[in-house]
Amino acid sequence: MNIPFTIVPYSEAFKDAFRTLNEEWITKYFKMEEMDRITLHHPKEYILDKGGYIAVALLDRNPVGVCALIPCQYDGFDFELSKMGVSPKAQGKGVGKLLGQHIIEQAKQLGAKKIFLESNRKLAPALSLYKNLGFKEITKIASPYARSDIQMELTLTDS
Repeated sequence: MNIPFTIVPYSEAFKDAFRTLNEEWITKYFKMEEMDRITLHHPKEYILDKGGYIAVALLDRNPVGVCALIPCQYDGFDFELSKMGVSPKAQGKGVGKLLGQHIIEQAKQLGAKKIFLESNRKLAPALSLYKNLGFKEITKIASPYARSDIQMELTLTDS
């Protein structure tokens, strides 16, 4: 059974959903860090105003997933795939995959050549999703997150 999710660009109406969907997974597995607070409480200033993008997955007009594309500060990377959160009630239904594919398409439209992400090996379903989207593990960047123990990259092509 395919559930019809819609993916829309972020607007201020989704500010609380962006924060709570991310706080939900972060506090379940880790603890909130300073970079989380900055990003989640100020998405317009920290992500959108800097040329980034946020996607929101809706089910019956209710936000059930979010994912951000943040201009990347690291050399060789255009954007960071970040703050992907899916409501527990929507997990396992393909929302993360749809968000990931949407974010990658958005990065291509913005002219990106390479995307970076960081995660934690404890999040096996997320890592599996990233690998299925084409991300490969790398080791070369110092993370601002204490919880980050894996970093990945995706080289974008027009195919």
